[in-house]
Amino acid sequence: MDIIRFNDFEHLSWVYKNYDKGVVRANSYLDYLKLMYRALASNYRCEYVYKNEIIKELLAKYGTKGTTVFNEFKVGNSIADIAFFNGESKAFEIKTDLDSPKRLGKQIADYQKVFDKCYIVIPNDKYEQYCDVVAPEIGIITLSKIGRSINLEEKRAATKNDAIDVDVLINILRTDEYKRLIIEECGYLPSVPGYNMYAACRELMYGIPTSKLKSFFRDTVKERKNNTALLKNAPPELRQLCLSLGLDKRGIEILLLRLNAQIN
Repeated sequence: MDIIRFNDFEHLSWVYKNYDKGVVRANSYLDYLKLMYRALASNYRCEYVYKNEIIKELLAKYGTKGTTVFNEFKVGNSIADIAFFNGESKAFEIKTDLDSPKRLGKQIADYQKVFDKCYIVIPNDKYEQYCDVVAPEIGIITLSKIGRSINLEEKRAATKNDAIDVDVLINILRTDEYKRLIIEECGYLPSVPGYNMYAACRELMYGIPTSKLKSFFRDTVKERKNNTALLKNAPPELRQLCLSLGLDKRGIEILLLRLNAQIN
């Protein structure tokens, strides 16, 4: 953000000078970031690499038509690493070589309260270990390094979940969103003081069919402001960065223009 807002490369220049000058050849800051990403993908596949590869796969498989992706989507007391919304809602929990399955059961249980399908994304060599940990309805995607490429493979398909938890859903929805749901399904808003509106709407939501709550959740979250359609304009190595920062078209253009400057 310092680069975008102030054209300030101080930190990135310091990293290059102290760690990589004379070691790697990079003509521009963008070249340097691409080299760093390649090093991470080869030697230290952290969560950023997993998220970035999932987004790359999304754009390759679906393009951007009709699909919206969110970074770190809060559900109950957990946060899904990546969430997809198209004809279905999908939550992805990432467990890298640096993680353990310790909290996985609680995280997945939270995601199943609203999402149609849930997946875990894990290192390829951990497949057998996680098969014994997660329920059979949870999909498993593995990540492996093949030559200079990263490969994502769906080893086990997720089973669709038809349930939804009203208490979790209403806390995901914004106030104007759950009010709109009540008006659409009930034809009115409760005649209560503002401070009682949440509780009154929550009570009415229990009478709405599950299928309608599920479709409202998918369609409403998908309509929220998001930059998924713009990610194809960013270099593959920086798409997760652009998503997490919520950069608009102008922000991405400024970032790329400045990153193409020669390293100083």
